[in-house]
This record gives sequence, C-alpha cells and structure tokens, in this order.
Amino acid sequence: MPKGLKFAFPALAFIALMGFFFLGLFRDPSYIPSPFVNKQAPEFDLPKLLQEDERLTLIDMRGEYSLVNVWATWCSGCRQEHDTLLSVVADYNMPIYGLNWKDDPAKAKLWLEQLGNPYVANGVDEIGTTAIDWGVYGAPETFLLSPEGIVLHKHIGPLNIQTWRNDFLPLMQGQGT
Repeated sequence: MPKGLKFAFPALAFIALMGFFFLGLFRDPSYIPSPFVNKQAPEFDLPKLLQEDERLTLIDMRGEYSLVNVWATWCSGCRQEHDTLLSVVADYNMPIYGLNWKDDPAKAKLWLEQLGNPYVANGVDEIGTTAIDWGVYGAPETFLLSPEGIVLHKHIGPLNIQTWRNDFLPLMQGQGT
C-alpha cells in the first residue's frame, strides 16, 4: 500500500466524523421524532379516572381537534405545565384528554381536585402499555390530534403558552380551523 494512502484513510475518516459532530451542533437535542406524526393515532381502551365504570378510547376524541396529554402526579414537569393546560382550555376551548401514566389513581384524583381539571376525560394507564403503544418516552408529552384521529404534532416536555401558540395553533390553522 502506498504511503500516501496509509495516512489518507484515517484523515478522511476523521474529517467525516467531524462533519457529523458539526451538523449535530445545529440540531435541537430535545427533538425526538414520533413515528405517528401524520399517521393514525394508536387505538386504546382504558378505564376512566373519574368515571371508573366508563372507558376512554380514541373514538371519544374524534370529530374535533384535541390534545392528548401524558401526565402523572410524580412528574415535576407535569406540575409545571398544569396552569398552561388550564389556560389552553379556558382561552382556546381546546379539548384535552389525559393519559394518566404509571400513577396512583387516588393521588391523580386528588391532584385534579386541588389544582383544577383541564381534561375532558382521563384514561388510567397504570402499567404503561398504552403509553408504550403511543411511543411515549416520559411525562409530560402532548399530542395534537386532527378531527380524524391523525397525530399532527408531538411535544415532549412541559407545554407552555409560547409553544402552544408557535407549534400547535399554526398546525390547526393550516388545516382549516
């Protein structure tokens, strides 16, 4: 092997690796793509938190834009976003469905009683299988669903009003709301 090629390969490999690192500097580290964006939301059937003899399914969310918010009482980010959820309901009349994830239902009921209940209904996902089906990484996560049940957007982390206005509202307005 010629001497020039002996040193060229490691140098080219180093340059390629540096290129990948450089591109990574411009990516949002909190962005995790969802395989469900622009696809039908996964079906589920869960007991409701406050109406234990009733069930919450994806069919309940059809017919209008809605949010699915994954939350738990043990989640500090969920507490941080709670006032935002109350504002989204009050100011935008947006239906929000909760997915109470790996939580104690008694604690969840008390939380809603004390802090206010922004949810149309909550499904109880005590063991977390529905959250896994939805591709949830952790709480809080919020999904925007179209009236047909298509996932239009997924937000990971606490929702705030700025994110609501910048990321969620334009998607609904672009869809004809």
